[in-house]
Amino acid sequence: MSHAAAEPTGVPPRRLPAVEERSAGGVVVDVHEGRARIAVIARRNRAGRVEWCLPKGHIEGEETLPETAVREVEEETGIEGRVLIELGTIDYWFAAGDRRIHKYVHHYLLEATGGFLTIEKDPDHEAIDVAWLALEDAHRHLTFPNERRIARLAWQRLAGDAG
Repeated sequence: MSHAAAEPTGVPPRRLPAVEERSAGGVVVDVHEGRARIAVIARRNRAGRVEWCLPKGHIEGEETLPETAVREVEEETGIEGRVLIELGTIDYWFAAGDRRIHKYVHHYLLEATGGFLTIEKDPDHEAIDVAWLALEDAHRHLTFPNERRIARLAWQRLAGDAG
């Protein structure tokens, strides 16, 4: 098959410019009635479907990644926390407008230190709901496989199984 047959116009497709973005968020853990639970948010994707996700967002100003994680967790869930350890980084590609974005999301394990569940602090109004999930089975409710992996890793770290 010739190139012209593969591309009906005979013009090769234009490759969109790529940019890199970094965000941070986390698994914020609270112990309630002897069980560890995490705060997760629900949002609608572009197709209108509800996705359950870990809280995360963009770096603002001169924030460090851990500072971003603490702020984003509080904005999106209402729960104040402090970073305990880094859990890992997820990266993926997506297209937005006239560019391809290589997104890196740094996840941290946070201990809940105050606050209460609310989406009212979310300045972007992306979250449509927030909930506590039992940490040991939170991975069953999260929409994205890479976030399920992060939640399982948080459980392993807290349970003393770093493997």
